[in-house]
Parts: sequence; C-alpha cells; structure tokens
Amino acid sequence: MREILTAGRYFKDKFGEKVYKVPVSLSGFTCPNIDGKVAKGGCSFCENESFSPNLTTKTKRKFYLNPSSITNPLLEQQLLELKAQYNKTKVKLEKKFGAKKFLVYFQSFTNTYAPLSTLKTLYSNALKLDGAIGLSIGTRTDSINEEVLGYLSSLSKDYEIWVEYGIQSVYDKTLETINRGHDVDNMREWIEKTKKHNLQICGHLIFGLPNEDENMMLESVDFVNNLKINSVKIHPMYVTKNTALAQEYKNNKFIPITEKEYSKVVVKAIKMLNPNIMIQRITAGINDNSLLAPSWCRCKHNQINNLKKELLKEDLVY
Repeated sequence: MREILTAGRYFKDKFGEKVYKVPVSLSGFTCPNIDGKVAKGGCSFCENESFSPNLTTKTKRKFYLNPSSITNPLLEQQLLELKAQYNKTKVKLEKKFGAKKFLVYFQSFTNTYAPLSTLKTLYSNALKLDGAIGLSIGTRTDSINEEVLGYLSSLSKDYEIWVEYGIQSVYDKTLETINRGHDVDNMREWIEKTKKHNLQICGHLIFGLPNEDENMMLESVDFVNNLKINSVKIHPMYVTKNTALAQEYKNNKFIPITEKEYSKVVVKAIKMLNPNIMIQRITAGINDNSLLAPSWCRCKHNQINNLKKELLKEDLVY
C-alpha cells in the first residue's frame, strides 16, 4: 500500500499539524477574459458565484480592477470583506476541527489581476490575520508578471505562499473551445518563471472537458510531471446555470463525463503522477440548484468515498 501525498499529509509533515484553507472572495476582482482584454464572456464553464461560497455580493458591480487601474475605490471595502470572511470561516474550522493554522485562499476570479499596490495591501493584511501562516492565490498564467512574482517571492521567505494556476487542459484546441483566452505555451512560460522565483505552484486540471478523451486528459498529468509542478487539484467538468456550457448542454452539444469514466481516469492519473507531487483535490461538486449536470457531482462526499475504494484496489491510500 502507498499513501498518496495529500494536502493533509503534506502540511502535517511540514507544520506538525493540519493547515486549513480559508477561501475569500473580494469585490472588484474580475478576469481578463471577462473584461475583454483577451476575450469576453469568461470561460464557457464559469459562473463564478457557483465556485465562490464566500462571495457575499451577488449584484453586478460598477467597478472592476485591472493591472493598470490608477485608483481602487473599493480597497477599504475589500479589506473589510477579507477580515470578515476570514474570521467567519476560521471560527467554524476552530470549532469543528480545532484548527490553529490557516492559509488565506484568494479564490474567486483572477487574484493577481490588479495593480501591485492593491495586491500588496491585500496580501500583507491577509498575513496579519490571526492564525494565518500563508497565502494561496488563484490566478491565470496570463495575469501574472515579474513584479508580482518578485513580491510573492519576498513573502515566501517568511510565509507559506502558493500560486494556483488554472491549467484545465494542455490542448490549445480545447482552450479555444472553452474560451480560455491563452494557449499552452503561455502556461508553460509562466509556470517556469514562477518556479524560478521559488514559489509553490498548484495546477488545476479538469477532466471531462468538451471533446477530450481519456488519453487527452492524461496528457495533462505528463505536463504536470514534466514541469515539476508542486501540487494538483483535479476536477470533473460539471455544468452550472448561466454559463455558455449550460447552453451547449441543453442543445445536446456537450455530454458530461460519467462517474465511472471520471473515476477510471482519476485512478490512472494518480498512478501516473510523480508521487512527490501533492494532491490537494481529486474531485469537486456543488449541491444547490445551480447544478444542471451530471447529478453525481451533487454529493462530493459520495464521490470521494467511491474514489477511495477504486484507489484501494490499486493499493493506493487517499
């Protein structure tokens, strides 16, 4: 039997106890393929509120940040949201698990797509929060630059700093189909640059994207292995309301991956993955009325239990 290097095992070995992520979703952040810089409409699967449990403001905002924004009239509001969301989740984790150490997870939208001055203020204040030992920053490889990487590198001398990149697929045709707004070469370039700054990288992979077969999905694992990315998250492609993918699903142009297919490819992926690469997630789901399909993505607990059983058949302990 081999124990898979999960996030729980990784952080417990490094810090002597479990470290918990606290997701925060701040007003004013957007994405370069939403605001028109590289595309419009966002990724075909993205209806951001579905992926943002701490996003409290669900109305359209009039101001959105980008790296060239001269001012940020929402900064004080963002700081209040940061503190309030963090403390609310922290209290729950303390009561439920006795948690003491936390990573502030900048989750929704593209969290480096803002002026460096704004990022410095938000990141530095996040690290002052009680119990915070580091940051995990969700972003895109076309929305990072050397200045931001240099600043994060300076923080990494004293804190646990992770950069989470949405890889999704390693096929340009798929990236174009889902309206990603950048290509595989861009991912390769900026992952290599991020590594040179000695930052920890987590790559998000999606299995079940439009027109991808099992071999194509597993190519992403080769990509992760070859670039020596530190960690991965693996997600199934599920369909939520108010997305371009939802329309394709309704028009029978997209058929979601089945649980059996997903389980099979995840097991193969983990067997292929370098055992020194930490796995932060092996599935995902959403249990509310925004989910259209597949229905098996409604209960993440069942998914994980089923995947654990399949992994045990291969002498792998998740």
